Amino acid sequence: MEIKPGSRWKSAVCDAQIVVVRPPKVAGELQCGGVAVVPQVDAAAPSGDVHPDHAGGVLIGKRYIDEASGIEVLGAKAGKGSLAFDGRELNLKEAKPLPASD
Repeated sequence: MEIKPGSRWKSAVCDAQIVVVRPPKVAGELQCGGVAVVPQVDAAAPSGDVHPDHAGGVLIGKRYIDEASGIEVLGAKAGKGSLAFDGRELNLKEAKPLPASD
């Protein structure tokens, strides 16, 4: 699986869809719900169950990162499965604080 900036992916087990903002620095597998994601153009409907250890959910409009690999993705559609890269859970990226205005 080649993960490029702007590429769109979807979960194989839930409704989650994501867009890659920053690709990983190393090769690996992007996962959602404990299963590898598939290209969004894949016509197959989600099937199977979200793994209980990977059921944290994806939120629309939120960015997720993995510090070890450098990957950053954006939630394009919410879903029940949580995101991971090579088994490491992606963390919700914190918003940068805005400077104070007077």
